[in-house]
Amino acid sequence: MKPSAQAFGFRIILVTLAVGCALGLVHSASVLNFHVPFDPNEGWNAYFAQMAIATGSPYPAEQGFLVNNYPPLSFFLIGGLTRIFGDAIVVGRVVSLLSLGVIAFGIAKTASESGCSKEQSAFAGLLFIACLLLTSDYVGMDDPQLLGHAIAVWGMMVALRRPRTSRSMVISALLLAIAFFVKHNLVLLPLSLAAWMLLVDRRRAVTFIASGLIFVLIGIGAFRDAFATGFFHQIDSARAYALDNIRDAVLGWLPWAAVPISGALLLFWIGRRDQFAVFAAIYAAVATVGGLAFSGGAGVDANVLFDADIALALCASLLFDRLESRIWATVSAALYLIPLALLLCNSDQDWLSRMYWLEPMAEDRRVASQEIMLLRSKPDPAVCEMLSLCYWAGRSPQVDVFNMDQRYRTGAQSDADLIKLISEKKFSMIQLESLKPFPLLESVERAVLLNYSVARSDGDRVFLTPR
Repeated sequence: MKPSAQAFGFRIILVTLAVGCALGLVHSASVLNFHVPFDPNEGWNAYFAQMAIATGSPYPAEQGFLVNNYPPLSFFLIGGLTRIFGDAIVVGRVVSLLSLGVIAFGIAKTASESGCSKEQSAFAGLLFIACLLLTSDYVGMDDPQLLGHAIAVWGMMVALRRPRTSRSMVISALLLAIAFFVKHNLVLLPLSLAAWMLLVDRRRAVTFIASGLIFVLIGIGAFRDAFATGFFHQIDSARAYALDNIRDAVLGWLPWAAVPISGALLLFWIGRRDQFAVFAAIYAAVATVGGLAFSGGAGVDANVLFDADIALALCASLLFDRLESRIWATVSAALYLIPLALLLCNSDQDWLSRMYWLEPMAEDRRVASQEIMLLRSKPDPAVCEMLSLCYWAGRSPQVDVFNMDQRYRTGAQSDADLIKLISEKKFSMIQLESLKPFPLLESVERAVLLNYSVARSDGDRVFLTPR
Protein backbone atom coordinates (compact mmCIF):
# COMPACT_ATOMS: atom_id res chain seq x y z
CA MET A 1 0.00 0.00 0.00
CA LYS A 2 1.32 3.43 -0.91
CA PRO A 3 2.22 5.80 1.96
CA SER A 4 -0.48 8.25 0.85
CA ALA A 5 -3.12 5.51 0.97
CA GLN A 6 -1.92 4.39 4.40
CA ALA A 7 -2.12 7.95 5.71
CA PHE A 8 -5.61 8.27 4.22
CA GLY A 9 -6.69 5.09 6.00
CA PHE A 10 -5.48 6.41 9.35
CA ARG A 11 -7.30 9.70 8.77
CA ILE A 12 -10.55 7.86 8.01
CA ILE A 13 -10.23 6.03 11.32
CA LEU A 14 -9.44 9.32 13.10
CA VAL A 15 -12.45 11.09 11.55
CA THR A 16 -14.72 8.19 12.53
CA LEU A 17 -13.54 8.43 16.11
CA ALA A 18 -13.86 12.23 16.09
CA VAL A 19 -17.43 12.16 14.78
CA GLY A 20 -18.47 9.63 17.41
CA CYS A 21 -16.89 11.70 20.19
CA ALA A 22 -18.46 14.91 18.88
CA LEU A 23 -21.94 13.37 18.89
CA GLY A 24 -21.47 12.07 22.42
CA LEU A 25 -20.20 15.43 23.67
CA VAL A 26 -23.04 17.33 21.97
CA HIS A 27 -25.56 15.15 23.76
CA SER A 28 -23.72 15.52 27.08
CA ALA A 29 -23.64 19.31 26.69
CA SER A 30 -27.34 19.43 25.80
CA VAL A 31 -28.41 17.93 29.14
CA LEU A 32 -26.12 19.84 31.50
CA ASN A 33 -28.81 22.18 32.84
CA PHE A 34 -31.53 19.55 33.28
CA HIS A 35 -32.80 18.95 36.81
CA VAL A 36 -32.36 15.23 36.36
CA PRO A 37 -30.10 13.22 38.69
CA PHE A 38 -27.15 11.67 36.87
CA ASP A 39 -25.48 10.13 39.93
CA PRO A 40 -25.85 10.22 43.74
CA ASN A 41 -22.52 12.09 43.94
CA GLU A 42 -23.98 15.19 42.29
CA GLY A 43 -26.17 16.37 45.14
CA TRP A 44 -23.53 15.31 47.65
CA ASN A 45 -20.92 17.51 45.96
CA ALA A 46 -23.38 20.38 45.57
CA TYR A 47 -24.30 20.48 49.26
CA PHE A 48 -20.68 20.53 50.39
CA ALA A 49 -19.83 23.23 47.84
CA GLN A 50 -22.70 25.24 49.27
CA MET A 51 -21.45 24.56 52.80
CA ALA A 52 -17.89 25.59 51.94
CA ILE A 53 -18.96 29.06 50.82
CA ALA A 54 -21.62 29.55 53.50
CA THR A 55 -19.56 28.45 56.51
CA GLY A 56 -15.95 28.48 55.34
CA SER A 57 -15.67 24.71 55.71
CA PRO A 58 -17.12 21.84 53.64
CA TYR A 59 -16.76 19.43 56.56
CA PRO A 60 -19.74 18.65 58.81
CA ALA A 61 -19.51 17.71 62.47
CA GLU A 62 -18.30 14.19 63.22
CA GLN A 63 -20.76 11.50 64.30
CA GLY A 64 -23.55 13.27 62.44
CA PHE A 65 -25.37 11.88 59.41
CA LEU A 66 -23.29 13.63 56.75
CA VAL A 67 -19.81 12.46 55.74
CA ASN A 68 -17.32 14.34 53.56
CA ASN A 69 -14.25 12.28 52.70
CA TYR A 70 -13.01 14.46 49.79
CA PRO A 71 -10.26 17.12 49.82
CA PRO A 72 -11.51 20.72 49.95
CA LEU A 73 -10.41 22.54 46.80
CA SER A 74 -13.21 21.53 44.44
CA PHE A 75 -15.88 22.59 46.94
CA PHE A 76 -14.53 26.11 47.20
CA LEU A 77 -14.14 26.40 43.42
CA ILE A 78 -17.65 25.16 42.63
CA GLY A 79 -19.11 27.06 45.59
CA GLY A 80 -17.52 30.29 44.41
CA LEU A 81 -18.81 29.81 40.86
CA THR A 82 -22.24 28.96 42.24
CA ARG A 83 -22.46 32.42 43.78
CA ILE A 84 -22.26 33.76 40.23
CA PHE A 85 -24.24 31.17 38.26
CA GLY A 86 -26.67 29.88 40.90
CA ASP A 87 -26.89 26.08 40.64
CA ALA A 88 -23.98 24.11 42.08
CA ILE A 89 -24.89 20.92 40.22
CA VAL A 90 -25.06 22.62 36.82
CA VAL A 91 -21.83 24.52 37.55
CA GLY A 92 -20.12 21.28 38.55
CA ARG A 93 -21.31 19.59 35.37
CA VAL A 94 -19.96 22.37 33.18
CA VAL A 95 -16.60 22.31 34.98
CA SER A 96 -16.47 18.53 34.57
CA LEU A 97 -17.16 18.69 30.83
CA LEU A 98 -14.58 21.43 30.31
CA SER A 99 -12.08 19.40 32.34
CA LEU A 100 -12.57 16.47 29.98
CA GLY A 101 -11.53 18.70 27.10
CA VAL A 102 -8.46 19.85 29.01
CA ILE A 103 -7.44 16.24 29.72
CA ALA A 104 -7.87 15.22 26.08
CA PHE A 105 -5.80 18.23 24.98
CA GLY A 106 -3.14 17.37 27.57
CA ILE A 107 -2.92 13.77 26.35
CA ALA A 108 -2.61 14.92 22.74
CA LYS A 109 -0.04 17.59 23.64
CA THR A 110 2.03 15.09 25.60
CA ALA A 111 1.95 12.67 22.67
CA SER A 112 3.03 15.46 20.33
CA GLU A 113 5.92 16.43 22.62
CA SER A 114 6.89 12.73 22.59
CA GLY A 115 7.37 12.78 18.82
CA CYS A 116 3.94 11.70 17.58
CA SER A 117 2.30 13.31 14.57
CA LYS A 118 -0.74 15.57 14.90
CA GLU A 119 -3.04 12.76 13.75
CA GLN A 120 -1.55 10.24 16.18
CA SER A 121 -1.73 12.74 19.03
CA ALA A 122 -5.34 13.63 18.24
CA PHE A 123 -6.22 9.93 18.20
CA ALA A 124 -4.98 9.55 21.79
CA GLY A 125 -7.07 12.46 23.08
CA LEU A 126 -10.17 11.27 21.23
CA LEU A 127 -9.63 7.69 22.41
CA PHE A 128 -9.78 8.85 26.02
CA ILE A 129 -13.00 10.80 25.40
CA ALA A 130 -14.59 7.81 23.67
CA CYS A 131 -13.55 5.54 26.52
CA LEU A 132 -15.22 7.75 29.12
CA LEU A 133 -18.36 8.20 27.06
CA LEU A 134 -18.80 4.44 26.73
CA THR A 135 -17.51 3.09 30.05
CA SER A 136 -18.57 5.68 32.64
CA ASP A 137 -21.20 8.29 33.46
CA TYR A 138 -18.63 10.93 34.47
CA VAL A 139 -18.79 13.01 31.28
CA GLY A 140 -20.64 16.17 32.30
CA MET A 141 -21.32 14.91 35.83
CA ASP A 142 -20.90 17.09 38.91
CA ASP A 143 -17.86 15.40 40.42
CA PRO A 144 -14.28 16.65 40.96
CA GLN A 145 -12.56 13.60 39.44
CA LEU A 146 -12.08 15.05 35.96
CA LEU A 147 -11.13 18.47 37.34
CA GLY A 148 -8.37 16.81 39.34
CA HIS A 149 -7.14 14.87 36.31
CA ALA A 150 -7.15 18.05 34.23
CA ILE A 151 -4.76 19.69 36.68
CA ALA A 152 -2.63 16.53 37.00
CA VAL A 153 -2.26 16.15 33.23
CA TRP A 154 -0.78 19.63 33.04
CA GLY A 155 1.67 18.56 35.73
CA MET A 156 2.60 15.58 33.54
CA MET A 157 3.09 17.83 30.52
CA VAL A 158 5.45 20.10 32.46
CA ALA A 159 7.45 17.14 33.83
CA LEU A 160 7.92 15.57 30.39
CA ARG A 161 8.80 18.76 28.56
CA ARG A 162 12.38 18.99 27.34
CA PRO A 163 14.81 20.19 28.45
CA ARG A 164 14.06 19.10 32.01
CA THR A 165 14.95 21.75 34.58
CA SER A 166 14.70 22.02 38.34
CA ARG A 167 12.09 24.73 37.89
CA SER A 168 9.88 22.51 35.73
CA MET A 169 10.14 19.74 38.32
CA VAL A 170 8.94 22.10 41.05
CA ILE A 171 6.05 23.42 38.93
CA SER A 172 5.03 19.88 38.00
CA ALA A 173 5.10 18.80 41.63
CA LEU A 174 2.98 21.81 42.60
CA LEU A 175 0.32 21.03 39.99
CA LEU A 176 0.19 17.39 41.03
CA ALA A 177 -0.13 18.40 44.70
CA ILE A 178 -3.02 20.72 43.83
CA ALA A 179 -4.67 17.85 41.95
CA PHE A 180 -4.29 15.67 45.04
CA PHE A 181 -6.15 18.25 47.13
CA VAL A 182 -8.93 18.21 44.54
CA LYS A 183 -9.30 14.40 44.57
CA HIS A 184 -7.24 12.24 46.88
CA ASN A 185 -7.03 9.18 44.60
CA LEU A 186 -4.79 11.11 42.18
CA VAL A 187 -1.54 9.60 43.40
CA LEU A 188 -0.77 7.15 40.59
CA LEU A 189 0.52 9.68 38.05
CA PRO A 190 3.03 11.29 40.45
CA LEU A 191 4.21 7.83 41.52
CA SER A 192 4.69 6.90 37.85
CA LEU A 193 6.60 10.10 37.10
CA ALA A 194 8.81 9.62 40.15
CA ALA A 195 9.62 6.02 39.19
CA TRP A 196 10.39 7.01 35.60
CA MET A 197 12.59 9.96 36.57
CA LEU A 198 14.57 7.79 38.96
CA LEU A 199 15.45 5.72 35.89
CA VAL A 200 16.28 8.52 33.45
CA ASP A 201 17.34 11.54 35.54
CA ARG A 202 17.97 10.92 39.24
CA ARG A 203 18.98 14.49 39.97
CA ARG A 204 15.69 15.88 38.65
CA ALA A 205 13.85 13.02 40.31
CA VAL A 206 15.11 14.13 43.73
CA THR A 207 13.92 17.67 43.03
CA PHE A 208 10.53 16.42 41.86
CA ILE A 209 9.97 14.06 44.80
CA ALA A 210 11.23 16.50 47.43
CA SER A 211 9.11 19.33 46.02
CA GLY A 212 6.03 17.14 45.90
CA LEU A 213 6.46 16.02 49.50
CA ILE A 214 6.97 19.62 50.65
CA PHE A 215 3.84 20.84 48.83
CA VAL A 216 1.74 17.99 50.21
CA LEU A 217 2.99 18.62 53.76
CA ILE A 218 2.24 22.32 53.41
CA GLY A 219 -1.25 21.43 52.20
CA ILE A 220 -1.82 19.04 55.09
CA GLY A 221 -0.71 21.69 57.57
CA ALA A 222 -2.92 24.34 55.96
CA PHE A 223 -5.83 21.87 56.07
CA ARG A 224 -5.41 21.36 59.81
CA ASP A 225 -5.17 25.10 60.44
CA ALA A 226 -8.23 25.86 58.31
CA PHE A 227 -10.54 23.04 59.41
CA ALA A 228 -9.21 21.99 62.84
CA THR A 229 -8.91 18.35 61.86
CA GLY A 230 -6.34 16.11 60.25
CA PHE A 231 -6.43 15.65 56.48
CA PHE A 232 -6.05 11.88 56.50
CA HIS A 233 -8.46 11.57 59.41
CA GLN A 234 -11.06 13.38 57.32
CA ILE A 235 -10.64 11.47 54.06
CA ASP A 236 -10.22 8.07 55.72
CA SER A 237 -13.93 7.32 55.70
CA ALA A 238 -15.12 3.91 56.83
CA ARG A 239 -15.65 1.65 53.83
CA ALA A 240 -15.93 -2.10 53.31
CA TYR A 241 -13.32 -3.69 51.03
CA ALA A 242 -13.88 -6.88 49.06
CA LEU A 243 -11.98 -8.82 46.40
CA ASP A 244 -15.29 -9.40 44.61
CA ASN A 245 -15.37 -5.68 43.85
CA ILE A 246 -11.99 -5.96 42.12
CA ARG A 247 -13.24 -8.92 40.09
CA ASP A 248 -16.29 -6.94 39.00
CA ALA A 249 -14.08 -3.97 38.08
CA VAL A 250 -11.84 -6.19 35.95
CA LEU A 251 -14.81 -7.75 34.17
CA GLY A 252 -16.34 -4.34 33.54
CA TRP A 253 -13.12 -2.68 32.35
CA LEU A 254 -11.47 -5.39 30.25
CA PRO A 255 -13.93 -5.27 27.32
CA TRP A 256 -12.54 -1.81 26.57
CA ALA A 257 -9.03 -2.19 27.97
CA ALA A 258 -7.89 -5.54 26.52
CA VAL A 259 -6.74 -4.11 23.19
CA PRO A 260 -5.09 -0.98 24.71
CA ILE A 261 -3.28 -3.13 27.30
CA SER A 262 -1.97 -5.33 24.50
CA GLY A 263 -0.84 -2.17 22.71
CA ALA A 264 0.95 -0.92 25.82
CA LEU A 265 2.81 -4.23 26.18
CA LEU A 266 3.82 -4.12 22.52
CA LEU A 267 4.97 -0.51 22.92
CA PHE A 268 7.19 -1.47 25.85
CA TRP A 269 8.64 -4.37 23.87
CA ILE A 270 9.60 -2.30 20.84
CA GLY A 271 10.46 0.90 22.75
CA ARG A 272 12.47 -0.28 25.73
CA ARG A 273 15.19 2.27 24.95
CA ASP A 274 12.72 5.09 24.28
CA GLN A 275 12.31 7.32 27.34
CA PHE A 276 8.75 8.41 26.50
CA ALA A 277 7.63 4.88 25.67
CA VAL A 278 9.05 3.66 28.97
CA PHE A 279 7.21 6.38 30.87
CA ALA A 280 3.90 5.58 29.16
CA ALA A 281 4.36 1.86 29.92
CA ILE A 282 5.24 2.56 33.57
CA TYR A 283 2.24 4.87 33.91
CA ALA A 284 -0.06 2.26 32.36
CA ALA A 285 1.23 -0.48 34.68
CA VAL A 286 1.07 1.60 37.87
CA ALA A 287 -2.33 3.06 37.00
CA THR A 288 -3.82 -0.31 36.11
CA VAL A 289 -2.59 -2.12 39.22
CA GLY A 290 -3.33 0.85 41.49
CA GLY A 291 -6.74 1.52 39.99
CA LEU A 292 -7.81 -2.09 40.38
CA ALA A 293 -6.56 -2.07 43.98
CA PHE A 294 -8.67 1.05 44.66
CA SER A 295 -11.70 -0.63 43.07
CA GLY A 296 -11.98 -3.07 45.96
CA GLY A 297 -13.67 -0.41 48.09
CA ALA A 298 -17.46 -0.44 48.33
CA GLY A 299 -19.12 2.13 46.10
CA VAL A 300 -15.94 2.80 44.10
CA ASP A 301 -16.72 3.55 40.47
CA ALA A 302 -14.95 3.50 37.09
CA ASN A 303 -13.19 6.77 37.95
CA VAL A 304 -10.39 4.94 39.79
CA LEU A 305 -9.27 3.61 36.41
CA PHE A 306 -9.21 6.97 34.64
CA ASP A 307 -5.45 7.20 35.19
CA ALA A 308 -5.11 3.87 33.41
CA ASP A 309 -7.36 5.11 30.61
CA ILE A 310 -5.17 8.21 30.18
CA ALA A 311 -1.98 6.12 30.16
CA LEU A 312 -3.35 3.59 27.67
CA ALA A 313 -4.53 6.34 25.33
CA LEU A 314 -1.03 7.86 25.46
CA CYS A 315 0.49 4.43 24.80
CA ALA A 316 -1.70 4.09 21.70
CA SER A 317 -0.33 7.21 20.01
CA LEU A 318 3.25 6.30 20.89
CA LEU A 319 2.74 2.79 19.53
CA PHE A 320 1.49 4.10 16.20
CA ASP A 321 4.54 6.36 15.93
CA ARG A 322 7.09 3.75 17.00
CA LEU A 323 5.86 1.01 14.68
CA GLU A 324 8.20 0.89 11.71
CA SER A 325 5.43 0.17 9.22
CA ARG A 326 2.74 2.79 8.64
CA ILE A 327 0.36 0.09 7.48
CA TRP A 328 0.71 -1.66 10.85
CA ALA A 329 0.01 1.64 12.60
CA THR A 330 -3.21 1.97 10.61
CA VAL A 331 -4.21 -1.61 11.34
CA SER A 332 -3.50 -1.07 15.05
CA ALA A 333 -5.65 2.07 15.10
CA ALA A 334 -8.51 0.10 13.53
CA LEU A 335 -8.12 -2.58 16.22
CA TYR A 336 -8.52 0.06 18.93
CA LEU A 337 -11.94 0.94 17.51
CA ILE A 338 -13.26 -2.63 17.73
CA PRO A 339 -13.93 -2.71 21.52
CA LEU A 340 -15.44 0.78 21.31
CA ALA A 341 -17.79 -0.35 18.55
CA LEU A 342 -18.77 -3.46 20.53
CA LEU A 343 -19.47 -1.38 23.64
CA LEU A 344 -21.62 0.98 21.58
CA CYS A 345 -23.58 -1.90 20.05
CA ASN A 346 -24.14 -3.51 23.45
CA SER A 347 -25.17 -0.24 25.12
CA ASP A 348 -28.67 1.14 25.50
CA GLN A 349 -29.87 1.74 21.95
CA ASP A 350 -31.77 4.94 22.80
CA TRP A 351 -29.15 6.89 20.88
CA LEU A 352 -30.61 5.46 17.67
CA SER A 353 -33.95 7.16 18.29
CA ARG A 354 -34.84 10.60 16.97
CA MET A 355 -36.08 11.83 20.36
CA TYR A 356 -32.72 11.08 21.98
CA TRP A 357 -31.27 14.00 20.03
CA LEU A 358 -34.27 16.31 19.62
CA GLU A 359 -35.76 16.01 23.13
CA PRO A 360 -33.08 14.38 25.29
CA MET A 361 -34.15 12.81 28.59
CA ALA A 362 -37.77 13.94 28.09
CA GLU A 363 -39.26 11.19 30.27
CA ASP A 364 -36.51 11.53 32.90
CA ARG A 365 -37.18 15.26 33.10
CA ARG A 366 -40.89 14.72 33.56
CA VAL A 367 -40.41 12.18 36.34
CA ALA A 368 -37.72 14.21 38.12
CA SER A 369 -39.89 17.33 37.99
CA GLN A 370 -42.74 15.48 39.69
CA GLU A 371 -40.40 14.10 42.33
CA ILE A 372 -38.92 17.52 43.08
CA MET A 373 -42.41 19.03 43.39
CA LEU A 374 -43.39 16.23 45.78
CA LEU A 375 -40.39 16.97 47.99
CA ARG A 376 -41.16 20.70 47.89
CA SER A 377 -44.67 19.97 49.14
CA LYS A 378 -43.22 18.59 52.37
CA PRO A 379 -41.45 20.65 55.03
CA ASP A 380 -37.89 20.17 56.17
CA PRO A 381 -36.35 17.87 57.21
CA ALA A 382 -36.53 15.27 54.46
CA VAL A 383 -34.11 12.46 53.61
CA CYS A 384 -32.95 11.85 50.04
CA GLU A 385 -30.71 9.00 49.01
CA MET A 386 -30.47 10.86 45.69
CA LEU A 387 -29.35 14.11 47.28
CA SER A 388 -29.71 16.16 44.10
CA LEU A 389 -33.50 15.84 44.37
CA CYS A 390 -33.48 17.39 47.83
CA TYR A 391 -31.02 20.04 46.61
CA TRP A 392 -33.30 21.13 43.76
CA ALA A 393 -36.31 20.97 46.07
CA GLY A 394 -34.63 23.42 48.44
CA ARG A 395 -34.44 20.94 51.30
CA SER A 396 -31.48 20.88 53.67
CA PRO A 397 -29.11 17.88 53.63
CA GLN A 398 -29.92 15.35 56.33
CA VAL A 399 -28.44 11.89 55.73
CA ASP A 400 -25.62 10.69 53.48
CA VAL A 401 -27.23 7.29 52.95
CA PHE A 402 -24.32 5.45 51.33
CA ASN A 403 -21.57 6.65 53.67
CA MET A 404 -23.73 6.16 56.76
CA ASP A 405 -24.44 2.60 55.66
CA GLN A 406 -20.69 2.02 55.35
CA ARG A 407 -20.09 3.51 58.79
CA TYR A 408 -22.77 1.30 60.30
CA ARG A 409 -21.52 -1.85 58.56
CA THR A 410 -17.91 -1.30 59.61
CA GLY A 411 -18.83 -0.41 63.19
CA ALA A 412 -17.49 3.13 62.94
CA GLN A 413 -20.80 4.57 64.13
CA SER A 414 -23.99 3.30 65.75
CA ASP A 415 -27.28 3.43 63.89
CA ALA A 416 -29.19 4.13 67.12
CA ASP A 417 -29.47 7.91 66.59
CA LEU A 418 -30.87 7.55 63.07
CA ILE A 419 -33.30 4.84 64.14
CA LYS A 420 -34.50 7.13 66.95
CA LEU A 421 -35.27 9.97 64.51
CA ILE A 422 -37.05 7.57 62.17
CA SER A 423 -39.08 6.09 65.01
CA GLU A 424 -40.07 9.60 66.09
CA LYS A 425 -41.07 10.34 62.48
CA LYS A 426 -38.89 13.45 62.38
CA PHE A 427 -38.51 13.30 58.60
CA SER A 428 -41.44 14.53 56.52
CA MET A 429 -40.35 12.29 53.63
CA ILE A 430 -37.74 9.64 52.95
CA GLN A 431 -36.60 9.08 49.35
CA LEU A 432 -34.78 5.85 48.51
CA GLU A 433 -33.62 4.38 45.24
CA SER A 434 -35.28 1.08 46.11
CA LEU A 435 -36.72 -0.89 48.99
CA LYS A 436 -35.25 -4.16 47.74
CA PRO A 437 -32.32 -4.16 48.20
CA PHE A 438 -32.62 -1.69 51.06
CA PRO A 439 -29.65 0.73 51.15
CA LEU A 440 -29.14 0.60 54.95
CA LEU A 441 -28.87 -2.04 57.66
CA GLU A 442 -31.81 -4.31 58.42
CA SER A 443 -32.34 -2.51 61.73
CA VAL A 444 -32.84 0.78 59.89
CA GLU A 445 -35.02 -0.94 57.29
CA ARG A 446 -37.33 -2.27 60.02
CA ALA A 447 -37.63 1.18 61.57
CA VAL A 448 -38.45 2.78 58.23
CA LEU A 449 -41.07 0.20 57.19
CA LEU A 450 -42.67 0.28 60.65
CA ASN A 451 -43.06 4.05 60.77
CA TYR A 452 -43.31 5.07 57.08
CA SER A 453 -45.45 3.97 54.15
CA VAL A 454 -44.93 4.33 50.41
CA ALA A 455 -46.37 7.56 49.02
CA ARG A 456 -44.94 7.24 45.52
CA SER A 457 -43.05 4.59 43.58
CA ASP A 458 -42.33 5.49 39.97
CA GLY A 459 -40.02 2.68 38.91
CA ASP A 460 -36.91 4.80 39.49
CA ARG A 461 -37.30 5.81 43.13
CA VAL A 462 -39.48 5.30 46.20
CA PHE A 463 -40.87 8.07 48.44
CA LEU A 464 -42.17 7.32 51.93
CA THR A 465 -44.14 9.48 54.36
CA PRO A 466 -44.95 8.95 58.08
CA ARG A 467 -47.75 6.54 58.84
